[in-house]
Amino acid sequence: MFYWLMKHIFVGPLLKVVYRPWVRGAENVPAEGPAILASNHLAVIDSFFLPLMLGRDIVFIGKQEYFTGKGIKGRLVAGFMRGVGTIPVDRSGGRAGEAAIETGLRRLKEGGLFGIYPEGTRSPDGRLYRGKTGVARLALESGAPVIPVAMVGTNVAQPIGKTIPKIMRIGTVLGEPLDFSRFAGMEDDRFILRSVTDEIMYALMSLSGQEYVDMYAATMKARIAAGLAEAGQERAQGPAAPGGRPVPDVEPPVPPDDERGDEDEGGTAAHDEPPRD
Repeated sequence: MFYWLMKHIFVGPLLKVVYRPWVRGAENVPAEGPAILASNHLAVIDSFFLPLMLGRDIVFIGKQEYFTGKGIKGRLVAGFMRGVGTIPVDRSGGRAGEAAIETGLRRLKEGGLFGIYPEGTRSPDGRLYRGKTGVARLALESGAPVIPVAMVGTNVAQPIGKTIPKIMRIGTVLGEPLDFSRFAGMEDDRFILRSVTDEIMYALMSLSGQEYVDMYAATMKARIAAGLAEAGQERAQGPAAPGGRPVPDVEPPVPPDDERGDEDEGGTAAHDEPPRD
């Protein structure tokens, strides 16, 4: 009930009016049944706008710190996170990754949508980073399709360190579902897990038009925090793509040319309709 109220009565309508979000590929989300939505991660508000643009409820996992903040800001963040269906996971312990997988598997077994950020943390600079293999484990153990999702513009609206995002159009692009049933029963093979993860990240790169860095985002953040000069040298190594694939010739998605809003782009008004044949 709280999720529904936040999405349809309180927060959702306000965000739509202020930010006029747009969406493409909403028909790729199945009308029913389990699916994994694997998204790039540019800002905290990714977890607000992606659920807003879907007719079905979606559950994410989020770090415990989002729910334990102090003061007005902390309570607001915690309320928003709960309101958009985020489940807190303690990432400090050794079983943090397992807890996230178990949460996702339960949700998928119930026939719901589960959202995950394969990069594991927000991009520090707007580029796309190496995916962690948890998303592949989820796909192989559950048998659910993976829908790649590219969030567009959220890092510009809400750079790291900024609490209130500036007003601008926010985009969501959903790709065609990826089927990994050919790897059923192989979730313990680390080479298969890496291959599946790289395929998902390549789909994200093709949707978002982001530059790819074959490094974990957390590693880059640690380098930046340590003030290492070589933190940005990956740009000099030339274009790269996940798994050594050819770099896709794509441009970052842009908002629709017209000003008619998200419904003309397959937005929320169409989300409750079943996918077209």
